[in-house]
Amino acid sequence: MDDQNKNLILATALSFGVILIWFLLFPPPEAVEDPNALPVAEATVPAAPTASGTPAATTQAGGVTEEATEVADAPRVDIATDRLSGSISLQGGRIDDLKLNDYRDTLDEDSPIVSFLTPSGEPNAYYALYGWAPGAGLTPDQVPGANTLWTVEGNDTLTTDAPIVLAWDNGNGQVFRRTISVDDNYLFTVKQSVENNGSSTISLAPYGTLTRHGEPADMKNFFILHEGAMRQGEKERNDIDYSDIADFGADPVWGRRAEAEEVSSNGWMGFTDHYWMAMMIPQSDQPFTSVFRYSDSHDTYEAIARFPTMSVEAGQSAEIDSRLFAGAKEWSTIRDYEKNQGIFRFLDTIDWGWFFFLTKPIFALLHWLNAMIGNMGWAIIALTVILKIIVFPLAYKSYASMAKMKELQPQMEKLKEAAGDDRQKMQQSMMELYKKEKVNPAAGCLPILIQIPIFFSLYKVIFVTLELRHAPWFGWITDLSMPDPSSIFNLFGLLPFVIGDLGFFEIFSLGILPILLGISMWLQQKLNPAPTDPTQQMIFAWMPWVFMFMLGSFASGLVVYWITNNVITFVQQYAIMRQHGYKPDVFGNIRSSFKKKPKEDAK
Repeated sequence: MDDQNKNLILATALSFGVILIWFLLFPPPEAVEDPNALPVAEATVPAAPTASGTPAATTQAGGVTEEATEVADAPRVDIATDRLSGSISLQGGRIDDLKLNDYRDTLDEDSPIVSFLTPSGEPNAYYALYGWAPGAGLTPDQVPGANTLWTVEGNDTLTTDAPIVLAWDNGNGQVFRRTISVDDNYLFTVKQSVENNGSSTISLAPYGTLTRHGEPADMKNFFILHEGAMRQGEKERNDIDYSDIADFGADPVWGRRAEAEEVSSNGWMGFTDHYWMAMMIPQSDQPFTSVFRYSDSHDTYEAIARFPTMSVEAGQSAEIDSRLFAGAKEWSTIRDYEKNQGIFRFLDTIDWGWFFFLTKPIFALLHWLNAMIGNMGWAIIALTVILKIIVFPLAYKSYASMAKMKELQPQMEKLKEAAGDDRQKMQQSMMELYKKEKVNPAAGCLPILIQIPIFFSLYKVIFVTLELRHAPWFGWITDLSMPDPSSIFNLFGLLPFVIGDLGFFEIFSLGILPILLGISMWLQQKLNPAPTDPTQQMIFAWMPWVFMFMLGSFASGLVVYWITNNVITFVQQYAIMRQHGYKPDVFGNIRSSFKKKPKEDAK
């Protein structure tokens, strides 16, 4: 086997092995059934601060069934913006009913709007709750918590132009207010204040809590994507899985299964899903205690931001502002919050992965191209062209080296004949020839080595970013984040029936794009004659079609990229080979691949 064929086999094995491992480790995510179809609700108040300001215990606030009933029956104020709709329960002042107006569950025009936050007592309840933990001079029933029934002062609908003000008088001389406002997108600002009209100094600590009942019903459980808790400290960000929270040991201060961390500045925390997230965001210079906690008895996950204890003298007041992001993980929106509102590293709420140094700029370029072109499918093709231009100098050297190797083929054959069975002599002669002609025999692997991180990065971008969700290209490709919906089983829609769930046999339900991918790889092979070695012939003959089946279940956007990449590579390689005096006989190689080999040639 000559060096060129060794390099080709190495490149083939390398690319095939990487895709095979990727396919086995990261199979397409399966739908997950709701493990908590009828969740129960639990209302807790972060522990009251002692004289030193640390929480001493966790106060249970009401029975579970009773609290869920009270929330359902409590009056509400509406949320009405262009992008959000829902309501806030006056039972606890919970932000617990939130729908994302710009997004639907499926591509069906009649599909429901995405419901993000849901009240206690409903399946997979998920809500934000604010309150105060009592300290000196106050008892638990004298501070607002999960079951406090607030009243509305003034405006009774939350809009971008009109905040709402909730008020509660504890009957002990203290009046609490909560002012909630929202911007044009998904950022709420919550101002908590207390007026001490009593006769003595009081101490109390404000807090905010995100409570989630059970794991999300639509979790992907996919290794490539983090779904769970996130915490940003002053410098470091931590991703915490739901299973890790459930495995926490009992905390001596916070009880249950909990983990607390002191954050001095630039912090935020909450829960992230595939496309949506809820994050509690204190002011950048505001220290707080970041706590994640799990309750075994009620299967609830909590993200608690508890602020330092305040002392309020008689006749004085105190207040604190914090923010809540609850909505879609839109790149441009999140970037704006990071740049213009000083939310530290907020863009990292999108899971960019290990290749973040590639995925971030790749997506930024893709986003810009989509804005310019107006179609994500054509933007992916334009991105592929730009990436090929960027790596062209390296690719040129590789293809030029391969063309040079073709030119040296007659000399290499003579060296083999002269060396006979002396392999050491043959290798020395080959190395001298390579050195003389300035040829690198390993250069043929360079395009594959360049392609692998780009492929992985683009796969990550297409899978995790919201902008690819439900993004159409043309015709039957209505969602670039999903596999090609056409199927060879119904002749790509010509037969009047729909292909359902085929289970294991789904891999054989090839769409048009995967078939085009296989053809493009097969044509790329035909730039060179088939190897003379039968084993090599078999590997090369099967490789395009194996890739076709393996990548058939990948996102359409990724397959579009791969096809475009193959076409550009074919054109580049053909032109460079012609430039260096080697004229690929593509049609001749195609004809020869269909000719039946004589038996004596195959021996």
